[in-house]
Amino acid sequence: MELFFLVFLAALAGHILKTREQQRRIALLGQALGRYQIEQLMENLTDGYLRWLGEDDAERKAQVWGVLEGTEQALTGQFTSFAREFQQTEAPLAQVSKLPFALPFAQQLLPGYRLFDVRKAFAIHARGIEASAQNALGLSPKAKAYMMTAELYLMQHTCHWFCRSRTVASARLAARHQSSYEQVLDAVSPQTREAYRALTGV
Repeated sequence: MELFFLVFLAALAGHILKTREQQRRIALLGQALGRYQIEQLMENLTDGYLRWLGEDDAERKAQVWGVLEGTEQALTGQFTSFAREFQQTEAPLAQVSKLPFALPFAQQLLPGYRLFDVRKAFAIHARGIEASAQNALGLSPKAKAYMMTAELYLMQHTCHWFCRSRTVASARLAARHQSSYEQVLDAVSPQTREAYRALTGV
């Protein structure tokens, strides 16, 4: 009974420490993103792609696509600025555990190879979003929209991973967008996928 009580106290303490650390990360990222409209632009863009795909009239379809291109550019500019500003975050605050679950004091407990720097991840996402907006691979409009959507979903996954854990981020991705982590990673550009995997080890 005494052993059970000690285990319970240790689990409770770990949960409290984990929650506090996650709250600090959420506040840090929220403050950095608060100056931008990235989430709103992302929602407008992904919803717009669906409207464009469902549009039958060619003229109307072209008009919608023109609006979407403007949204892509606005989103690219804002996320690039955010990623550049987030580079100023102190290194210890930017370290993320590669473990699938949250671990309190991971930065202090885990060796460097079990961590990755989220500042570098955001830089990878910024390059991927910009390349997709510019259609660097010369894709058809439908394929471009699909790849841009994947780039945005992967970026959102990284935000949730930073704030919570990889497992929670993947669960939210499935719940919000009915897409698996593996599907999204397969759908981004080869350049994003290679750089992301090299950084995170997935």
